[in-house]
Amino acid sequence: MNKVPLRVRGLVLGEGRPKICVPVVERTAAAIREAARRVRESEAQILEWRADYWEEGASEEVGTERVVALLQEIRREIGDMPLLFTYRTRAEGGASSKEESQDRYRRLNQAAIGSGAADLIDVELRAGETPFRELCEQAHAAGVYIVASSHEFERTPPLEEMEARFRQMEERGADLLKLAVMPQCEEDLLRLLTVCLAANRRSTRPIVAISMGKTGLESRICGEAFGSAMTFGCLGQASAPGQLEVGELARILDALHAARD
Repeated sequence: MNKVPLRVRGLVLGEGRPKICVPVVERTAAAIREAARRVRESEAQILEWRADYWEEGASEEVGTERVVALLQEIRREIGDMPLLFTYRTRAEGGASSKEESQDRYRRLNQAAIGSGAADLIDVELRAGETPFRELCEQAHAAGVYIVASSHEFERTPPLEEMEARFRQMEERGADLLKLAVMPQCEEDLLRLLTVCLAANRRSTRPIVAISMGKTGLESRICGEAFGSAMTFGCLGQASAPGQLEVGELARILDALHAARD
């Protein structure tokens, strides 16, 4: 099946070596702005703002306009670097101290879509088919891409279950399909990589597949061989177990890419 690479501000996801995304997970607006500057000056190619980490953003009392204002500040700080907006729910490993309502989750994502600042929006597969499709339609009408995501922090699901999640993401209209799981053994890592390879060959959308923690480390660096289009590095605090420092990650990916050429 013909793959349709995702082109975001000149960056192409789904071709060449995996692109490096660095999540910003600071808790204050000043620290978030400073982290954005550091990401811009690093070897990263995409910045992800994890808005669930922002102390004010996690409050039900804070309106979406405050979230949009900070998102726009991040855009000004990073210039033309692609910007991914993510509000991770507690059920999917988010930083909020309480579970968010579906309505607030929807409104935050709609606000980010309409901000003019975000290039990509993360929407969790567990949001449900109708809300997911509605956010996809709104994003595509605004020229914004949807990253479908699904996380398992305790296990690696059976192969058939992981394949089904990738299919659901694509059927619901997502532009980039992301699955992150936790391995308990090396066989779990191999199962995730097998699913990644199969999904990449089957799907028309770019795939992101991550096995977390030390046991899954290889999944973060071998994406070019197995079809994972993006990987996550850190500058300081990591947003998930097993992330490598962005400079080290870039050197490894560049060396592997050169060897494959």
